[in-house]
Amino acid sequence: MKVLLVDDDEISLKKLEWLVNALGYETLLAENGKQAWEIWKTERPRMVITDWMMPGMDGLELTKEIRNAESSQYTYIIIVTTKSNTDDIIYAIDSGADNYIAKPYSKEELSAKIRSGQRIVDLESRDTIIFAISKLAESRDVETGNHLERIRYYSKIIAEYLLEKGYYSEEINPAFVDNIFLTSPLHDIGKIGIPDHILLKTERLDTEEFEIMKTHTIIGYETLMETAKKDLKADYFKMSASIALCHHEKYDGSGYPNGLKGQEIPISARIVALADVYDALVSKRVYKTSYPHDISKSIILKGDGSHFDPIIVEAFLACEDKFLEVSKLYSDN
Repeated sequence: MKVLLVDDDEISLKKLEWLVNALGYETLLAENGKQAWEIWKTERPRMVITDWMMPGMDGLELTKEIRNAESSQYTYIIIVTTKSNTDDIIYAIDSGADNYIAKPYSKEELSAKIRSGQRIVDLESRDTIIFAISKLAESRDVETGNHLERIRYYSKIIAEYLLEKGYYSEEINPAFVDNIFLTSPLHDIGKIGIPDHILLKTERLDTEEFEIMKTHTIIGYETLMETAKKDLKADYFKMSASIALCHHEKYDGSGYPNGLKGQEIPISARIVALADVYDALVSKRVYKTSYPHDISKSIILKGDGSHFDPIIVEAFLACEDKFLEVSKLYSDN
């Protein structure tokens, strides 16, 4: 990771460079805010450690410029300052800084601040990679459009309702809501392993073709579990693997691939199952027109207790206005 260091005092800058290099990071150096701004625009470092008080463009002015200019990739910014009163710290954070370190500081304190920033940067990179992988699978299907965006928001809406009402409280907490928003787009990642002549077929699949199509659940599960093994703390990959495997299971046990029923189906997969079916109903496909919300809703209700968990259906009914908003906001039209 590149770290941009900014200080108008040469000795302070060299000391900071030595400390950050000793921690294993590549450094870029700037002697003032204006020079740092030019370097940031060219190099886009993931972290900036800047002195606050500098002539010309100071550290907070640099911070504001970066915040106004950054788009898809976040820059973690640490302000170095001799100021230590609460009002100054609050002002720095409100101006866009993520953290601060007061002079004089130790190597240990600086290291802790950088590790904290590294975690934030890694999390954002992880989220970006996961969604990119999802889009890679989706790109093979020319009809899905904004399907992934809708699925993640439908799933989050349901999860938030369950959290608010206290349903499945042993499993659903704020972290679960965050994770299902992140992982639900991976539900069909296994389609990467389905041959094009089946995946892209515009007519109804025959029995043999459908059996092959059904294996995308197992392919997705195995792929994601292999990823999870590489990071034992990666609950999001474990959740995504469960969703990939089980989102075509049905509450009465008539789904696939394993014929699970009721509580045997992971709650994350039960949520995505409804979100996925709803989106398929309201979206246009080459083999079907899109259904209005009311008709889609009636089909969902017919599956209450058979295809879908009744509590998930309750959540859908309670939040149908939010579903409509998402459907319109991320429409394929």
